[in-house]
Amino acid sequence: MGNTLAWAAGHGYERVRRNGVNPKPNLNGKTPLLKAAEEGHEEVVKILLSQDDINPNERGEGGQTPLLLAVVNGHDGVVKMLLGRDGIKPSKPDARGDTPLCVAAGKGHEGVVKILLGQDSVDPNRPGMEGRTPLIWAARNGHEGVVKILLGRSDTDPNKQDRNGYTPLLWASNVGNEEVVKILLSQDDIDPNERGEGGQTPLLLAAGNGHDGVVEMLLGRDDINPSKPDARGDTPLCVAAGKGHEGVVKILLGQDSVDPNRPGMEGRTPLIWAANKGHVRVVKMLLGRSDTDPNKQDRNGYTPLLWASNAGNEEVVKFLLGLDDVNPNKPSLSHQTPLWWAACRGHEEVARLLLARGDVNPDEPDKSSRTPLWQAASQGHEGVVKLLLARDDVNPGKPDACGETPLWEATRNRNEGVVKLLLGQDYVNPSGGANQVEHDSSVFLSGSDSSSSLLSLSSVA
Repeated sequence: MGNTLAWAAGHGYERVRRNGVNPKPNLNGKTPLLKAAEEGHEEVVKILLSQDDINPNERGEGGQTPLLLAVVNGHDGVVKMLLGRDGIKPSKPDARGDTPLCVAAGKGHEGVVKILLGQDSVDPNRPGMEGRTPLIWAARNGHEGVVKILLGRSDTDPNKQDRNGYTPLLWASNVGNEEVVKILLSQDDIDPNERGEGGQTPLLLAAGNGHDGVVEMLLGRDDINPSKPDARGDTPLCVAAGKGHEGVVKILLGQDSVDPNRPGMEGRTPLIWAANKGHVRVVKMLLGRSDTDPNKQDRNGYTPLLWASNAGNEEVVKFLLGLDDVNPNKPSLSHQTPLWWAACRGHEEVARLLLARGDVNPDEPDKSSRTPLWQAASQGHEGVVKLLLARDDVNPGKPDACGETPLWEATRNRNEGVVKLLLGQDYVNPSGGANQVEHDSSVFLSGSDSSSSLLSLSSVA
């Protein structure tokens, strides 16, 4: 009988209450009252609430009360009816901690929000899940009307943060809700430079997500700091450049106080971020400024060209190499050049672009005396090895600081194709490598079949 009653309640039948029938939950854990409230059947709710043994605060799955179910579905009439019942708890949360007002605000149900705010016991600032207030939920989900209703209360705090330190303005900026941002910025007590988790400001969040309109709106404020960094040190320009948001980059570069060379995390400039991520249009935009330094290094000595070569971003490398003031040989603090990194990573086309330059030293070693060829041989990058061996100015037998040659390293790593290429060179000594005599020949042979080249080389050792 309990299931039949719940079914009838859910389908709006008013004659759901028979003498002696006890409204038990159905198989889905919902009583007739919960079901009727959820479906918005006002007359059924009215009948059920007239019963002395009905609990208007009963909970269903997920801690949902009749009021919460009516709220989430925007049933204004049922909400009014339930709130008119003595003993109802207008702020009773669900299992996640969200109150009816939080739910209504997040769903954008303006009528329900107004009804709830009319209750003396309802606190407009009471947080729900993750410490998010009704205003945060409305701002986050872009419900302008609800935002206006909540801010119409003098006791609503527009700067109240959630557990991660995010305010309504931070949330609206993060997701790009321009109209909500506009409303919030019109409040006298709003701080446009407030910080959330990780030191994120509204401008940083908008810049990082490519919300051009929000960025422009925020920069229209006299009290905004366009270069305020996050906790890592990254400025809005660094973030936008790294994400490839061309519109935001253009807007920020239009600010007189924005320095295109100001570094962020690890000393990386906006140009470095763009070059590393392969955003060639942003690279061009930044270098369209006469005051952008194309060779500025980060804390490890990496230039934009070095980062682009490391990442294999061919278009960026090609563009940078076309500039007169870019140094193609500028090394990192560990003396690793752009070519060294292209060889190490196996970026054949980038290596080809660099080697096409007459001023690139193809045999420049790092601090450990490891050349680009040594790195390519070690990693098994046959294409790059071929490019380098085709050069007259590359020493194929040049050892590193430990005396190990490219051939030795390729053999040790079982890079058979590279070994064959190196053995075909007139100036490669197959027994070369100061430390080879200290290694047992089983290094080359154990665990796999070896080619005749590897066998002959191991026998020499």
